Amino acid sequence: MTTDHGHPAVRMYIAGEWCHGGSGTTAPIVNPATEEAIGEVPLATPADLDRALGAAEEGFRVWRATPVAERTAILHTAADLIAERAVAIGRVSTLEQGKPLAESTGEARRTAETLRWHADDARRAYGRIIPSEPGTVLTVRRQPIGPVAAFVPWNFPVGGPNRKISSALSAGCSLVIKASEETPATAMELVRCYADAGLPAGVLNLVFGEPAEVSAHLIASPVTRLVAFTGSVPVGKLLAAEAGKVMKSSLMELGGHAPVIVCADADPVQAARKAAQAKFANAGQVCTSPSRFLVHESLVEDFTAEFVRAAEALTVGDGLAEDTKMGPLANERRLKAMERLTADAVARGAKVLTGGERPDRPGYFFAPTVLTDVPEDADLLHEEPFGPLAPILSYGDLDEALATANALPYGLAAYGFTRSAATAERLSDELEAGILSLNHCGGSVHEAPSGGVKDSGYGREGGPEALDAYLVTKRVSHLLVP
Repeated sequence: MTTDHGHPAVRMYIAGEWCHGGSGTTAPIVNPATEEAIGEVPLATPADLDRALGAAEEGFRVWRATPVAERTAILHTAADLIAERAVAIGRVSTLEQGKPLAESTGEARRTAETLRWHADDARRAYGRIIPSEPGTVLTVRRQPIGPVAAFVPWNFPVGGPNRKISSALSAGCSLVIKASEETPATAMELVRCYADAGLPAGVLNLVFGEPAEVSAHLIASPVTRLVAFTGSVPVGKLLAAEAGKVMKSSLMELGGHAPVIVCADADPVQAARKAAQAKFANAGQVCTSPSRFLVHESLVEDFTAEFVRAAEALTVGDGLAEDTKMGPLANERRLKAMERLTADAVARGAKVLTGGERPDRPGYFFAPTVLTDVPEDADLLHEEPFGPLAPILSYGDLDEALATANALPYGLAAYGFTRSAATAERLSDELEAGILSLNHCGGSVHEAPSGGVKDSGYGREGGPEALDAYLVTKRVSHLLVP
């Protein structure tokens, strides 16, 4: 069933059933390109959450006992369905989140490949036999940790939930996932692929609700064995503290403020093109988005000119329009944040070379913005912008650039441009980040781990490390009795 706007009617998924929840309370779903309500999302009651937890507890007993080959087959079927439905899922995502349809569809297709990777990696979650005393068999086994409580934001409505779901299910865990109330139908259509693939009832449960109430309830439950969160640093610290109070393991993928160091030997035009493309992808609403551009003083003029050209060449509009290259911000909160950060920078002496304002049209649009002469005390250089703002700074010495890059408490992603192997090794060694890309600004890939250091969190998603948080390492010492 769909609404008049072509948006699916949203339901939660608990114990293998699509349901509205017991409260009858809903919240509006808004299309950020038009500011129109396009649907409603049901909000869970404590009783709904308890039912989801009970289902996950029973689902875990079933799923962990399912042979890995059978689990893998179900997950590959789900991946096939995600790939087949990528365009339809992408359209729902664009309606709810705003990004261009090509980005949404591409995200769904990448999600299918991520699921395949994690499903196959479950076959390689090896233990080991340790040489020991005669008559003793000493082994290490890796087993699923148990039911997972997962919380994800709205910026990647398909890929975000799937990173938690695919890792948990591949490891043999069940889960209750609270997806964003701003992009609920996208998460629902993702979960539908798992359900249609034959996933046993209770293994995967999808809920929505008031974030603080839902997180407190799920984390405190004795059923939950792992808390997996992607989101802002302040919220991550709160959830990690709540998990710590009840001795729950947690996986925290938090925000950043990614520096880009353009070294003196780099090509400034190529660096600017690649950096601008990454900066304005998803309207800058990416936790690994490049957000502080440190350019050698000999290159800054050429770099800045090309960056401005790239920003002004973008077509900003409704994500469903074919020519749109950058959609709206996802909500009014982000729009106000862009206005505040820009105004603060300008008040402190920064210059806006392009953008810097909201276009005169409906929707949460903000023009791609490039700023120079941004003073050190501007909020923009300390607060993750999470939007299409690009402050460009010059430096004279690489020591100075590295000190600036590492000065903040964040450490998620960083980028560098250089032709020198020696300089590349120095950047690799000294930049304080869990993710580093050199001579490009590529995003996360399922083959390799992603995660932060310092305030940007702990634990890794992607690569062989993706299952680590979802597995318990158990030592077994077996004394043979004749």
